[in-house]
Formats: sequence, C-alpha cells, structure tokens
Amino acid sequence: MTIFGKAALASAASAAALSWMGMSCEPAAGMEFASHRAIYELKLAQTRGNSAAMSARGRILYDFSGSSCEGYALQFRQVSELDNGEGKSTLSDLRSTSWEEGTARKFVFKSQNYLNEALIDSVDGQAEREASKLAVTLVKPVDKRFDLEIAIVFPTEHMRRIIDAAREEKSLLELPVYDGSDKGEKVYNTLTVIGRGIAAEEHPPSDAAAGQPSLAGLRRWPATVSYFDRAGTKSDQPPVYAITFELYENGISRALMLDYNDFAISGELTSLEIRDTKPCR
Repeated sequence: MTIFGKAALASAASAAALSWMGMSCEPAAGMEFASHRAIYELKLAQTRGNSAAMSARGRILYDFSGSSCEGYALQFRQVSELDNGEGKSTLSDLRSTSWEEGTARKFVFKSQNYLNEALIDSVDGQAEREASKLAVTLVKPVDKRFDLEIAIVFPTEHMRRIIDAAREEKSLLELPVYDGSDKGEKVYNTLTVIGRGIAAEEHPPSDAAAGQPSLAGLRRWPATVSYFDRAGTKSDQPPVYAITFELYENGISRALMLDYNDFAISGELTSLEIRDTKPCR
C-alpha cells in the first residue's frame, strides 16, 4: 500500500538507528473510492534486534479525492519523530501530492522530504502508459527520462486490484508498483496477503471509523503488503518494509502497522471525514 509514507519513516529510521490499462471511464465492478480526509496518530509498537528506536510519535494526514472519470488526487503529509533513547531524536517530514488518471494511464507526483527541518530531497515527475511501456519523465531531482515495463501499476490501481482480489476471496496478490518514491526511480515488487473478510457487524471498529454511516454496511479485509527490492537476488530475501491494515471496500483504511524490520509503528485512525464523490456521467 504505497499510499502511506514509507519514505519519511525510512529516512528517520536510517538517521536514528544509524499499482494494466483500462479504457472505460466507468467504475470497476460498480465500485468507486470514497473521497475522504483521514488522520492517523503514530506511535512505536515494537522494536527488534539492535534497533535504536526507543520511542516514536507522529501523524499522517491523508486527503484523497476524485473519481474514476476525473482521476484521483492525493494530498499526503507524514511527520514522525524517533528517539534513540540516548537524547538523540530525528524529525522527519514527508509532504507529497499526486494525481492518478482513473484508467491508470497517467500518474503525476511531487514530494519533498525534510529531515530535522532541512530539505534532503525533492521529486517532481510523471509516468504515462504507452503501447508497450511505461514512460517516466522526471524534472526533479534531475531532468531524466526512462522506460519501465508495462505491467507495473500505480498506487490507486494497486489498491483497486487488492480490493478486487479480496472480493474474489483470493489470499495472495503479487504486483510490481511504481509510486515515484526514492528520487522517482524506485520500483518495488509487492506481495499482498489478504485475510478473511470482516462483515460489517463483526468486530466493529472502535476508532474514528465507528459510527460512520458510509462504512456501516461495508465489508473490510485485513491485509499485509510487503515491499521488496527488485535488485535483490535471493528468493527468500526479507521485505524492505511491510504495511498491515484493514481495508474497506471503498478504499478507506484503518488499524495501520508500518513495519521496518528493526521496529514497527502503529497508526490509529483518530479522525475521518468522508465526502461525497461525484458520480461518473
């Protein structure tokens, strides 16, 4: 689930411890993603091995809007502070905006990553599907053009594919994903493990999703998306990071867990505003 800011926490961790084409404008299978604004409060869930992350806190702001005809816009910000327990803390601030065409043919992205209030990288670019390739054009950090394979998916399309697989009661989904991260040049291999569906009346949520009329009758699924470095050669290589969450049919997520191997961060949904989505005409 590349929609969440792994780049911000990855930068902080390093310093402290050291998504095929569709041609129709109609919603797939009658489904449309919910336009919404969500806030997730972050805290350290666990540490492993020799991790220097002794405490963590932060917040994710996730503002998603649009439709399969208009395209999907995302405004995202993740601020995280890690403390190594020896008086040294690292503040990471990732800010990004993106737009993805509803048919998954074009993806436009911008991001700025700050570490201890200093800008450490800025990315600006777009990717567009052509007949047999994915053409990427970067403006920042440098002017650059390169091609990727056509099978790679963008973040919102990745989410749609996960929901489609969950509805079909599939438990595994493997896809390469491009989200413009890591200076705009990174592609991850992903493995999504999808659990048994949770009915609306089963295990009702106790966070900001509770009492939301738009979610009252919707199923949700527990899922874990693991992101792997494509440069790895071992078949049993560990993921670079993994994201666990509960995913509603309309694309809203709750009960986050961001796992960076040495430590894991939980994200509680503390605020959720669901807005009307304009139907396709």
